Amino acid sequence: MHQQYTLDSAMRRALQLAGNGPADGVNPRVGCVILNPAGEIIAEGWHRGAGTCHAEVDALAQLAPDAARGATAVVTLEPCNHTGRTGPCALALIDAGIGRVVYAVADPGRHSSGGADRLRAAGVDVTAGLLADEVEAFLSDWLVAARLGRPFVTLKWASSLDGRAAAADGSSRWITGPVARQDVHRRRATADAILVGTGTALADDPSLTARDSEGTLLPHQPQPVVVGDRAVPAAAAVHRHPLAPWFVAGHDVAALLATLHERGIRRVFVEGGPTLASAFVRAGLVDEYLVYLAPTLLGGDRLALGDIGVTGIAGQRRLQIDDLVRLGDDILLIAHSIPTETTTDQTIPAVTASEK
Repeated sequence: MHQQYTLDSAMRRALQLAGNGPADGVNPRVGCVILNPAGEIIAEGWHRGAGTCHAEVDALAQLAPDAARGATAVVTLEPCNHTGRTGPCALALIDAGIGRVVYAVADPGRHSSGGADRLRAAGVDVTAGLLADEVEAFLSDWLVAARLGRPFVTLKWASSLDGRAAAADGSSRWITGPVARQDVHRRRATADAILVGTGTALADDPSLTARDSEGTLLPHQPQPVVVGDRAVPAAAAVHRHPLAPWFVAGHDVAALLATLHERGIRRVFVEGGPTLASAFVRAGLVDEYLVYLAPTLLGGDRLALGDIGVTGIAGQRRLQIDDLVRLGDDILLIAHSIPTETTTDQTIPAVTASEK
């Protein structure tokens, strides 16, 4: 006997399929299942990356002509209404004779949205919002980029329990242990770009690569981006990255994100140092915080963050903790900002002598 699916269970299967798609790049990870009138899955599909079939078309391609007529398509994102490298999914579903479409989240794209209206106009029964919260969480980085026209920003730092990112002499290797450091590399590999300021590039000479525990480069490497006006020597480690580094002058982090978005960057991993990190926090442009806390005390003035525009307790930047993860002796705190109406400064301040 074939398994029968409820719409909820079918959507969860579609979400599982979406996870097969690449996490990097400009396209969302989307999954689709097609149910016959008995509630049995007759086809499955997912989007495998730019230039490939979208999830709905991938699923339809598995069926014989007319096999989808009267069936229900359950898809994580509203079918697109846009011709790019591929045709509109809404039209493909109409042409296949799909009788009902159920999706979780509306497509926020200026050019790709409108699929639901096109389907309804063709007589297809459309239901929106099924398991929307779960799919929103899964697509959070892509949705931020699509809705705001800038990349999703993850800010990472590692510090002692007293908030220091380095000892008094500037040394910081290593505050956290190997398990935490490997977790950072794994997360780097899911980003489109990794950002540091010129201060960090000059002081720490980071390679900005994503590596496994043996030091081997992981299959996907983030684009290295160095932000600031100071020159980085030709012998710096960043020049040995598999991708030629981008050097972006200036101090306007909002403009920086707009530039990166235009270049196809949708997920940014900000690694520091404190000047760059503080600028993103002050501007209200951090979507996710990854704070690695080591059970150690350093004292001194080498704080993980500098001035973030808080002059009194009323102006504190409140965060909501999403998860706490034990990594060896260290703890990873994952959080996001609680939105406020505070006006923010979106520029990087001049670098002080202690941060050079």
